[in-house]
Amino acid sequence: MEKQDQGLVGRYFQLAEHGSDVRTELVAGATTFVTMAYIIFVNPQMMASAGMDPQASFVATCLASALACYLMGFYANWPVGLAPGMGLNAFFTYTVVADMGYTWEVALGAVFLAGVLFVIMSVTRIRRWMLNSIPLDLRVAMAAGVGLFVGFIGLKSGGIIVASEATFLTLGDLTRPEPALACLGFLLIAVLSIRQMHGAIIVGILTITAIGLLGGLVEYQGLVAAPPSIAPTLFKLDIAGALDVAMTSVIIAFLFVNLFDTAGTLLGVANRAGLVDERGRIHNMDRALKADSTSSVFGAFLGCAPVTSYVESAAGVASGGRTGLTAVTVGTLFLLAIFFAPLAGMVPAFATAGALIYVAMLMLTGVQGLEWEDATEVIPALITIVMIPLSFSIANGIAVGFISYVVIKFCTGRHREISPGAWFLAAIFLAKFAFM
Repeated sequence: MEKQDQGLVGRYFQLAEHGSDVRTELVAGATTFVTMAYIIFVNPQMMASAGMDPQASFVATCLASALACYLMGFYANWPVGLAPGMGLNAFFTYTVVADMGYTWEVALGAVFLAGVLFVIMSVTRIRRWMLNSIPLDLRVAMAAGVGLFVGFIGLKSGGIIVASEATFLTLGDLTRPEPALACLGFLLIAVLSIRQMHGAIIVGILTITAIGLLGGLVEYQGLVAAPPSIAPTLFKLDIAGALDVAMTSVIIAFLFVNLFDTAGTLLGVANRAGLVDERGRIHNMDRALKADSTSSVFGAFLGCAPVTSYVESAAGVASGGRTGLTAVTVGTLFLLAIFFAPLAGMVPAFATAGALIYVAMLMLTGVQGLEWEDATEVIPALITIVMIPLSFSIANGIAVGFISYVVIKFCTGRHREISPGAWFLAAIFLAKFAFM
C-alpha cells in the first residue's frame, strides 16, 4: 500500500520527470519552512500594530500561508513557499493605517482589490505589458526601498533608534536590555546565515526570546494549545471603503510591489529548480503567477496583508526540491504551526527586530543591478530608494520615483525611452499629489 501511495504521489507531482523523490521533496519542504517560519512571529506583531487581534492574525497567517502553498503545489507544481509579504505588511500597518488613518478593515479591502487586479493581469497579456513598461532600475529600487522601510521599522521597534527633537532621530540607549538584545539578535542571525545555517532567522528569534524569558523580560505563556479563534479577522475586509479615490495609490503600491517581488522570486527559483527548458521557456509559469495572485485574494478574506512567493524557497530548492510536493509540505507545516500560538504570543518586539533588520539587508543587495553609469536611470531609482523610508510610505516613494523618472528623461531629451506605462503611472501619481 505504501509503495502504491508513493506511486500516486510520484505520478501526480511528476517526481521522476523532475529527477526527485518523495523523501527529497519532504526534506526540501521542511528546509523552506524553517527558513520562512519567522513570518508566523513577525506578521501578527505587524498586524497588531494596525489594531488587529494578534492571536487571530497568527491563525490567519498560518492558514493563508498553508492555502497559498497548497495552491502553488497542487495547481502549479512549483517548489515555492508563500506567506504574507514582508514590506507589504509594514506598508499595510504603518502607512495605510497609522499614517493615512484608514481602518485595518479598509486596508484589507485594498489588499483584496489589488489581488483581484493581480489575478486579472495574470490571466491576460496585461502582466507582460506592465512588466515590460516599468523601467528595470525602478523595479530594483522598489525592492531596495521596501527593504530600507522594513529595516527602519526593525531599528525602531528594537529601540536601536529613537525619536529626537533636535535631530528627528538618534541612537537609542544600548545599555538597556531590549535594544541590546535586538542588536544581539541581528548579529546572531547574520553570523548563522553567513555560516549557511538553514533557519538562521527563526533560531535567532527564538534564542533572543529565550534570553528575554530567562532575564524576566518575557512572561512564559506555554508552547502548545488549541488554535485561537480567527473570527476577529475573518471576512472583516471593507471593500466599499477601499474604493475611495484616495486609495488608488495604495492599491497600485500593493499591486506593483507584489507583482515585481513575485516575478523576481519565481524567475530566480525557476532557474535554480531547472524549470526552464532548452528554449528558455519556464514550465507552468502562468500557473505559478495565478496561484500567487489568487493567494492574495484568499488572504484578504482571512485577514492578511498580500500573500506572496518567498525567495527563501531557494533554500528548499538547494536541498533538492523540484516539484509542488515541496510546497505542499511547507503548507502542511504552516497548518501544524497553528497549535503553537502561545509561543508566538511570547515573542517580543525586540526579538523580531533583528530579523527585520537582516531581511532588510537581503533586500538591499539588488542595488548592484542598477545602471550606475546612466544618471537618468539611477537618479530616479535612488530617489525611490531614499523616499520610501524617509516618507514612511511605499506608495509615496514609488510615486515620487516615477514622476522624477519621467521628468528627468523628458527634460534631458530622452523622452522616447519613456514607456506608455511609465507615462500613465506618472500621470496618476501627479494627480494624486495635486488633488487627493
